[in-house]
Amino acid sequence: MRRMDTLIGVLSIALLLCFQVCFAKEAAEHITIPVNVGVVLDAHTEIGKMGMKCISMALSDLYASHGSSYKTRLALNRRDSKRSVVGAAAAALDLLKNVEVQAILGPMTSMQANFVINLGDVAQVPIISFSATSPSLSYTRSEFFFRATLNDLSQVQAISAFIHAFGWKAAVPIYVHNEFGEGIIPFLNDALEKINTNLPYRSVIHPLASDDEILKELYKLMTMQTRVFIVHMPFSLGSRLFMKAKEIGMMSKGYVWITTDGMTNFLRLENSAIARSMQGVIGIKPHVRVTKRLQAFSYRWRYNSQEEASIQDLNIYGLWAYDATIALAMAVEKIGPRHFSFQKINVSNGSRDLDSLPVSTVGKDLQHALVDTSFTGISGDFHFKNRQLDTSIFEIINVVGKEKKVIGIWTTENGIPRNLTSMSGDPILPSSAASLDILWPGDSKSVPKGWVIPTNEKKLRIGVPVKDGSKFVRVINDLKSNTSKVSGFSIDIFDAVMATLPYYVPYDYVPFENADGKSAGSYDDMIYQVYLGNFDAVVGDVTIIANRSNYVDFTLPYTESGVTMIVPVKDKMQKTAWVFLKPLTWDLWLTSVCFFIFFAFVIWILERKSNEEFGQTPPQQLGTSLWFSFSTMVSSQREKVVTGLARFVVIIWCFVVLILTQSYTASLTSMLTVSQLEPTLTSIDQLIQNGVKVGYPKGSFVLALLRHLNFNEANLIMYHNMDDLHNAFLDGRIAAAFDELPYMKPFVAKYCSKYTMVAPTLKAGGFGFVFPKGSPLLPDVSRGILIITEEPEMSKFEKGWFGEQNICPDLTTTTSSNRVDVNSFWGLFLIVGAASMLALVVFSSISLYEHRNLFVGSRKSQRIDPIPIISLSNGSEEIEGSCKDKEDSVINYSQQNSMSRSASVEDNEEM
Repeated sequence: MRRMDTLIGVLSIALLLCFQVCFAKEAAEHITIPVNVGVVLDAHTEIGKMGMKCISMALSDLYASHGSSYKTRLALNRRDSKRSVVGAAAAALDLLKNVEVQAILGPMTSMQANFVINLGDVAQVPIISFSATSPSLSYTRSEFFFRATLNDLSQVQAISAFIHAFGWKAAVPIYVHNEFGEGIIPFLNDALEKINTNLPYRSVIHPLASDDEILKELYKLMTMQTRVFIVHMPFSLGSRLFMKAKEIGMMSKGYVWITTDGMTNFLRLENSAIARSMQGVIGIKPHVRVTKRLQAFSYRWRYNSQEEASIQDLNIYGLWAYDATIALAMAVEKIGPRHFSFQKINVSNGSRDLDSLPVSTVGKDLQHALVDTSFTGISGDFHFKNRQLDTSIFEIINVVGKEKKVIGIWTTENGIPRNLTSMSGDPILPSSAASLDILWPGDSKSVPKGWVIPTNEKKLRIGVPVKDGSKFVRVINDLKSNTSKVSGFSIDIFDAVMATLPYYVPYDYVPFENADGKSAGSYDDMIYQVYLGNFDAVVGDVTIIANRSNYVDFTLPYTESGVTMIVPVKDKMQKTAWVFLKPLTWDLWLTSVCFFIFFAFVIWILERKSNEEFGQTPPQQLGTSLWFSFSTMVSSQREKVVTGLARFVVIIWCFVVLILTQSYTASLTSMLTVSQLEPTLTSIDQLIQNGVKVGYPKGSFVLALLRHLNFNEANLIMYHNMDDLHNAFLDGRIAAAFDELPYMKPFVAKYCSKYTMVAPTLKAGGFGFVFPKGSPLLPDVSRGILIITEEPEMSKFEKGWFGEQNICPDLTTTTSSNRVDVNSFWGLFLIVGAASMLALVVFSSISLYEHRNLFVGSRKSQRIDPIPIISLSNGSEEIEGSCKDKEDSVINYSQQNSMSRSASVEDNEEM
């Protein structure tokens, strides 16, 4: 029995030990290592409460889904930073020194983080902030600082792209006076400078500013020209700013308000007063893709927050707090269970708390693990790039009613496409401001121009040059009233252009002169006054050139451009005693004489037998024929032609002679009455090589141009006005002059017979109006210039100031030869020659036909009976003699009868 009891006891003990071993092993598998983590938030702010709740939900969700696999657990140690930098620093110091936390989530603001980063760097503990966005918190400051949010620098490009899309040339940032507000400004300024948009003023609001202080700053902004404002401040301060702006009328038509994500992310429009004061505001904020996981989390958030009315709606900072906590827990788990401890620092009794901070033994490993952590969170893809989050997509929202209407997005690759559907597959069109459906302040759909004439500003001071004798700008000083009357072609153009603007711009003309009424300097000096701010613009005959554009901006030119050379002209035709020979060229003279002789020969052939007026002997006939031919030039011939062929030839010849004589008369008249002008000098190289004196206008950039063309300085002579230029040519002081086309064209038109413009025309920008760099007036004035120059009003101004300008003949035509050459008459000579030859052929054919029996009888008598031939030797000798004298071979009527009888006798004898 005892043995049985002993056996049972042993078995019980063995069984108990077995159960203990099994339970110990299972318990060992479920042992978790707590890791202290600090949380430094502003516990009594909405974002602090939201961040704390999201951190708790993140750990709950993570360990619920990975409870069996995770060996570590984050133990949260909460501290209230009490909305101050000192409170945040004290909380972090307590967590590091007394609790020995391995990481800190927080703090909330950039100012708090600026100091806490240094503590984390000393203790080698990662500081993870999900709401400190200032660019001044650079990742290069500490390798232990992680920004689980976006750098404010990332939204700068989106803001500048939006401003550039509408062409606004100036914007005023309104920002809170702390590290959060000031950190973005240098980068915003750089981005806007790249699109030629400047920041004429920076409005700074103190974080604790009263309503009166805010109103004072807003009233100052109202007096300025710019109407585009970029608001960068917390929503609590920004909402007050907008309500005051609404009160004084700064949320009306013509204003543009853009808020950065620091305010847009916290935008709450449930409050009717805030919603009414922000109608038409444009906001920029990061884009978050809506997923089922995000929707489920948002539902749980609203459900869990029903009892906590003080917690605001969930925004992206809560999502980043959630994902940052997940990332930290994953990084802690990644480095594995180990002894998370701190290394104590031996210091003297008089040392500071910072010197006695312990150093984490796992801080560097945890830092590397965080860098390598990457996952898809509820805010999207979560990974650290340069130890901060990065995004390339921003939403552009428009406050309409109580809604935050998404009107478009901005991406680094595509700018501002119309909507998100364009991002998936379909080609994205270029950014177009017109495609954005925006309701602007004042319930306006029209795009604000971004500036107005300031309410407290004096009239614009428009500088004008003082130049004697100029029709472009004429200044008349009234000594009695001490006023100046300004007129001129340029003034009329500027007044007409300003009248086309869709708004009123008051201005006064201010002559650029000394106390004695003389010009105060060169045109460059006058333009420099615009750069210095002494003039708001300059109007006059100011040439657009490159070096001037370094200091000011020019409108489009309102006159044609170019610098031209003028020289005197001379008559190239020398009047001599033999000028009457010059109308025809020598080849035409020779050809004409040859055809006169040929015509005389043709008339002699056709008329010598039938026309007794041409004489009886051959010399008389030839002389009369020559007389008849040359007398056709003056239509004084006494002889009449009787044959039809001669009349045919004479008609054609008279037509040719008529044209020849008329051409001769016209050419000779032109030579004797019209000056044959040509320039005395023809090229710039000729001026330089001959070393002649060259004129240039006083105070003009033309002098620098001539120096650049390598003219000798000693050969450059200055003239004051157009009358002085004319006198300089008359006196022989200069042989050529250079000036701009708007001056030279009226001058040459006035003295057509004395001067001419010689190519080439040197390129220049023309006359334009001068404005300061970045002036918002510039595009509207340039547009007005296009309107005026395309209308008949421009011609009216030109006629009014310069009159009806004479159209001078082009020397390229007047200097060409007026002599008539044979090429102009070869067709007529061909016709008369062909007609003459045709008449001769017809005449010969008729003659041969009429005397055919004579030739036939002669051949028969030669074959049968030579005696009758001998008896007719006298007639034959006469015929032969006539042929030898080149007379017609026709035998007279008596000889024909004799030959006929002889032929009859011969025929009878043969019979």
